[in-house]
Amino acid sequence: MTRFRNLLVGMLMCLVLIRTNISSTAQNIDLELIQQATVFIIQAEGSNLSTRCIGSGTIVRYDGLILTNAHNVVPSATCLGEELIIAMTLNPNDPPVPKYRAEIAQVDESYDLALLRITRELDGRLIEADELPILPFVEIARTESISLDETITVVGYPDVGNDAVQSIRGTITGFIAEPDGGEQAWIKTVGVEAFRGTMSGGGAYNQEGQLIGVPTSAPLVQQVGENCRLLEDTNGDGFINANDACIPIGDAISVLRPATFALPLVRSASLGLDVNILSSLDTSTTISETPTVDRLFFATAVTNGLPNRVIGSAPTGTNSLYLFFDYRNFTSNTVYELRVTIDGIPSPTFSLPPVRWSGNNNGLWYIGSSGIPWANGSYEFRLFVNGFAAASRFITVGGSPQEQPTFSNVVFGLLDDNNNLQGESYILPTGNIASARFIYQNMTLGTQWTSVWYYNGIPLNNPVYDSWSSDDGISGSRDDVSIRPDGGLRPGNYRVDLYIVEDGDARLKTTGDFVVAGAPAGALPDVFSNIEFRRTDSPFAQPTGTPAISFPDGANTIFAQFNWQRISGGTLWTIQWLVDGTLFYEETLAWNAPDSGNDFTIRLTASDGLPDATYTMNLLINGILLETAQVSVGIGQLSIDNLAAVGGIQLRGQVIDGDTQEGIEGVTFVLISEDYSIADFTWQQDQIYALAVTDQNGDFEIDRPLQFEAPYSVYVLVEGYLPITQDGFAITQERFEEVGGNPIEMLIPMTKD
Repeated sequence: MTRFRNLLVGMLMCLVLIRTNISSTAQNIDLELIQQATVFIIQAEGSNLSTRCIGSGTIVRYDGLILTNAHNVVPSATCLGEELIIAMTLNPNDPPVPKYRAEIAQVDESYDLALLRITRELDGRLIEADELPILPFVEIARTESISLDETITVVGYPDVGNDAVQSIRGTITGFIAEPDGGEQAWIKTVGVEAFRGTMSGGGAYNQEGQLIGVPTSAPLVQQVGENCRLLEDTNGDGFINANDACIPIGDAISVLRPATFALPLVRSASLGLDVNILSSLDTSTTISETPTVDRLFFATAVTNGLPNRVIGSAPTGTNSLYLFFDYRNFTSNTVYELRVTIDGIPSPTFSLPPVRWSGNNNGLWYIGSSGIPWANGSYEFRLFVNGFAAASRFITVGGSPQEQPTFSNVVFGLLDDNNNLQGESYILPTGNIASARFIYQNMTLGTQWTSVWYYNGIPLNNPVYDSWSSDDGISGSRDDVSIRPDGGLRPGNYRVDLYIVEDGDARLKTTGDFVVAGAPAGALPDVFSNIEFRRTDSPFAQPTGTPAISFPDGANTIFAQFNWQRISGGTLWTIQWLVDGTLFYEETLAWNAPDSGNDFTIRLTASDGLPDATYTMNLLINGILLETAQVSVGIGQLSIDNLAAVGGIQLRGQVIDGDTQEGIEGVTFVLISEDYSIADFTWQQDQIYALAVTDQNGDFEIDRPLQFEAPYSVYVLVEGYLPITQDGFAITQERFEEVGGNPIEMLIPMTKD
């Protein structure tokens, strides 16, 4: 260790040389701290602050950033309030006490996650940023390595605010995959079902005390009952009865949304960054029709959101299975649920309780899991939408693998004048002919098969059945299945279904979706072009300045503008923003601008001016990067204080014998909370900010980030050596810069007693 050596020795000028036999063991999870960082959230309406929705939340930064579910705080048809009241745990054995008001700092409704920022006292008085006391907070796990059978602790409020914060131990039993979130879109648990929906938005912790998940359950409000309580006289008539609004509570919770999904929100909120799409102001779609699902089928693998191949049954030993379906007229307020039974018996492992929809309005969706054995049996998958049964499908798992004829792995390209496939992708430029490349196996001479092409859901051809030729062989690949629409390939959404006739029926074997947009330009179409950055002194100024890729003297607001061509209305596209290479904003939208045009405008700003950094904007369709550009502000890199503000100061080191220079095993290194001094310290849990014990080499690492200037007290002790104590241990920005930033490493010599 070369950095920050002897820092502690240099700072601990006043040693209290006392003998002690006190010893302590490191506790992996600081439950009292977690309970103090857990808050009760009340969404209220009107001058009398009538309760509209309630839930739990977790403070994830010392300056009052609170992570919770979006449905707890975003106004909706069931949650009409616009004021957010934050109640704190002052005593772990008492109900929460209302203390502050908060505002939404960032929200991602696709993940049902929101970040709140405490901004006012309970009486409405504004709190300046430097006036808010340092609040207890927890660390979000920075890794997605969550294991099956891992023990977790879930913390939140089990009722309507009348009970104290509670915790329960549970176990991770599996993961549920979806297009929006990947293979671990949801974390399945057992042991936490005893908690009601009021714990939605709270926290789930690993054995190191890191926040790994947010318990999530979307309440279905149909009538007064267990899931919707009458709490207040909301209409002011002096009575609490059926004329008052009931408060949605939700059902038992058995899934977690991974906390890592909130990291971009935390980064953007901590840096004060805000992104607004100005050229497409109406990003919401008014849906008046009932949401529906259809065309249910199964696959055992997923590639780019598409089924690898469609199956009718699965063999013994199957460890991945996905249900695909088309959906229509869904919104962010839609609640959907999957109930899975095995031989008629409910299977909690593979089911998904009611949650808010995270996809778009229309499209292809899948839900399933991998890495978990699917036992033999007859499975029924039942989809519920807004509490009502929408569709179901059966599949049998068991038996030996069958060598049936299959099609799989569809990709798309354009045929050139020599009938050669150009490009293999899921987005194609406008042209004349689109062709599908796919793999086939176990095909026999004379097998009947066909393809059906669609444009924006409308068939482009009638199925014409062909007989499999001996020239094609039993297995291989082909790319001669093509479509040549009248008038050419217009911008929009396309699909091909491939069928094989079995037992007299045409059975779907694979399907693939792709987008046509832009003009031909090599391997990928030319859709977006000419990204330019302009700065202004105000978010409300017009971006009329000279474009640049660097603003060394800083910027308050940057406008990104680009040109586009041949994009059909409704085409899904994605915009990403990164700061110094780290994602802080991502949104997928349906295109609602003209098909072609210039100067599509997106605004990037921050309340106190954009931090010095390099900002990257990416434009994607179907997950494929089509255009990217960078602009630097100031020195082109986040300053050290901003970096530390996002992740905190990481502290580790080694304790050695001052004479032999060898590491000392079993040394207890304690950081005492800034609210207590050495004289006050009595080894109570709420006094300890962090604690570590050295390993056989004398090494230790503090598992909680430190904050600048926070006056911690330090206690270093082990039997046989003089203890080291000091009040006012604080790390300044100057010292942090001097040693080169995270992680700070220290060398601590101890003297034998």
